[in-house]
Amino acid sequence: MPIVLSENFRALFYAPFYAACATGAFRDAGVEVILRPSPDPTAAAKALRSGEADVTWGGPLRVMIVHDSEPDADLVCFADVVARDPFFVIGARPRPNFRLADLATVRFATVSEVPTPWICLADDLRRAGVTPDRLDRLSGPTMAENAAAVRAGTLAAAQLFQPYAEQLIASGAGHLWYAAASRGLTAYTTLVTRRDTLHRRADDLFKMTSGLARTLRWFAATPSIEIARTLETYFPDVGEAIFAAAIDRYRALGLWATDPVIRRDGYDRLHAAMRAFGTLKRDIAYEACVDTALAARALTQN
Repeated sequence: MPIVLSENFRALFYAPFYAACATGAFRDAGVEVILRPSPDPTAAAKALRSGEADVTWGGPLRVMIVHDSEPDADLVCFADVVARDPFFVIGARPRPNFRLADLATVRFATVSEVPTPWICLADDLRRAGVTPDRLDRLSGPTMAENAAAVRAGTLAAAQLFQPYAEQLIASGAGHLWYAAASRGLTAYTTLVTRRDTLHRRADDLFKMTSGLARTLRWFAATPSIEIARTLETYFPDVGEAIFAAAIDRYRALGLWATDPVIRRDGYDRLHAAMRAFGTLKRDIAYEACVDTALAARALTQN
């Protein structure tokens, strides 16, 4: 019986998930995984909870939010992939000595499509002594619109992920001010399932986790241009050179986990950002949202 994996939404920083499918890593581990597209993260979560999907990938942020409102919630993260924050602040002009406090002096745009990037950046700002609510911040337009505004010089800076960041940098229209991954571990994207599924289909999910562990090793060692060519059908509108450069930049930042064990440090950093932002009404224990048993076992057999 196959595992139905619900795609969160299409993004380049999710590349290892696509690579596990494209390279046959799941199949080689002995499990059939069917990738089911999802229009947005909310729909992916609904598919998981309704039983239409067995597993989804997504942020522990959403799992914590569910546990915050439903103390008996059964959602659990079980395999790490994106261990750091994949977003950048890209400016229209160079700022080689950029400090987060500089954002208090310009009009800049944050991500509107999903909540995690701004929640985490707001926490970085607080830790730097900046009050996020006092900034001249644009929060409505899409990343594509913000990237175009930076390119046109009508916006000082924008919070973006790849390939928008790489396209601006490569063209000379944008300059890297801040890479959020530099803050350190922040549990960003994991495999998520329900506790019942984790126990009922433990063998299949172990094989899936083992396939993912192999993929993470392959991803760390494979030339970026080969990765870009392997995954080109998932991102047909991204040029090969930009794709490869984006992979290289993310790898240099240590974006992707080296193994699927979800680290407590990364969870704690995300949890602290959510508490400071007011996203969570109470503390949510790591153990309530994370189960590392399958990932730890996969390390001993790969």
